[in-house]
Amino acid sequence: MSAEKKTGRGADFYRAQKIHWGKSLFLFAFLVLFYSLSLILISGFFVLVFVLFIPGLAGVIPRFLNEFLLIVLSLSLAVAVYHYYDARMFGAAFIKKRLGAFPPDRGDRYHIRYADTVEAMSFAAGLPEVRAYILPMYAVNSMALIEKDNTPAVLVTEGLLAEFSREEIEAVVAHELAHITRGDTVYITLVCSLANMFEKIRDALRPERSLPGCDPPDRSESVLLALYSAMSVSRVIMHLLSTLVSREREFLADAAAVEICRNPGALARAVYRAHIKNSFVGDFSLTYTPLFIVPPSSDAVSDGWLNRLFNSHPPLMHRIKKLAEMIPVRPTKIIGDVIRQQKIRREAREIVGGDRQESEEPMSGPNASGEKIWSVFQEGRTWSLPLSLQELLFLDHFTIRMPVKNLQDGIRAAAHEFPEIRTAYRRMGRNKARAAGGSGRCPSCRAGLRGSYYEGVPLKACLKCGGRLVKDYLAERIIARREIGFSDELLKKAAVFKESFMENPTRSLKTQRARPRPAACPECGGKLLPRPYTYHYVVPVDRCFACRSIWFDRDELEILQILIEEKQDSEN
Repeated sequence: MSAEKKTGRGADFYRAQKIHWGKSLFLFAFLVLFYSLSLILISGFFVLVFVLFIPGLAGVIPRFLNEFLLIVLSLSLAVAVYHYYDARMFGAAFIKKRLGAFPPDRGDRYHIRYADTVEAMSFAAGLPEVRAYILPMYAVNSMALIEKDNTPAVLVTEGLLAEFSREEIEAVVAHELAHITRGDTVYITLVCSLANMFEKIRDALRPERSLPGCDPPDRSESVLLALYSAMSVSRVIMHLLSTLVSREREFLADAAAVEICRNPGALARAVYRAHIKNSFVGDFSLTYTPLFIVPPSSDAVSDGWLNRLFNSHPPLMHRIKKLAEMIPVRPTKIIGDVIRQQKIRREAREIVGGDRQESEEPMSGPNASGEKIWSVFQEGRTWSLPLSLQELLFLDHFTIRMPVKNLQDGIRAAAHEFPEIRTAYRRMGRNKARAAGGSGRCPSCRAGLRGSYYEGVPLKACLKCGGRLVKDYLAERIIARREIGFSDELLKKAAVFKESFMENPTRSLKTQRARPRPAACPECGGKLLPRPYTYHYVVPVDRCFACRSIWFDRDELEILQILIEEKQDSEN
């Protein structure tokens, strides 16, 4: 048997397009047939009602039967074309928008690693172009789509990037690319989009339950009930179409992925870890389940004959066993490797406490070391204490014409006469440290903020009091990642805060005391308001709704991480 028959993988993406084009024609023919039967049944119902009330129509109807069938076929064809076109052109776009997919951030090393992996794996799979997207959620899952311009795309969650090693990410991307090269993705995207459309129509037609003793439903309600039943049947049929070859499709995609990445062990570990972790992607319709690498639900996938008919994925241990046989090892060896890796990773986390130091983003240009060699002439006719260049620029009364002394060289002059001050001042303007009314200073201690990184995520940090300013969408990445461990001191602080918060959860309780003055956002100058981090994790943080920033006082970010990680671990 040839390798192509063994793996089910086509020669290239263009051959796969011909394969899924044939599947799409079958799907289109099914839609035409379904709508034809539906219209015939609905029309037949109305004709029967009229014949009962007007007996003379019974002899007239047969003469118009051919015209009636032609009209039904034309309407069915028009509706089928519309639904097919809508699913084909807007199905992938709807899924991306609904899940909040976005391209990788080239300033984030996790995202850079993922984008480079997609590029390398697409080259190995012989695909001309593959777009990479990221889903902003803690779940561990992935999927593949074909966009309306026929460009394939691979989508993974932030949780997957945070949990998986590079070789496991390579294996997951290879699995999704295998679906694309085998021609599965377009067909499944179409079927899932149509199933979701039928589900929406069914929900809109859902009849209201009549109370006991009420009048029986009238004719219009009977018609709605018939349409509701038809949509329910069509939804089941679409679900069966998507799961008809689901098990074989997943097994063949696993085999083709191994052909691309040459690492069955990594793929087995990835599938196992995705199953045991939280793979739920929110309230997204479960009609799209066949698109994901593992089902986005907490229900176990069993191997009964009924589950084989309705489950979109094979049981976990069946997949692990087939992948383990390629190495070859026992499935228990794969599970043991996952447990050992998790233990090693926990032990390798960098422990932080109250005495941590921020990793600063280096300043470019003169005086990058931050030496305190500057002094300014104050109103009392005295020179101030030595200042760093950053501290000098963020003085409340600083102007470019202020008298300044360079203590290192012993030179006194206006600030604009020092090239290093002019350069830093212009750079500060370009970086918008004072943009839109923002002071660029810590709302707690008024010190200047510096660029920093936390678990690969860029943020602004106060080196004096330890506060941090993070964009809300970047905070999601920090919460998903587990590079940082926590000292006993921080764990105790989190426990005390949790206990205090549980005693009075309706208050906007902060980990620190309330500030004596209203806090302003360093980024835009807007007001910082204490609000829950999310309604799933009701931990109050200071939010700026104008520029979508979150201010964390000292240790608040770590405490939030501890509480969320504890909650996630208890749910898994």
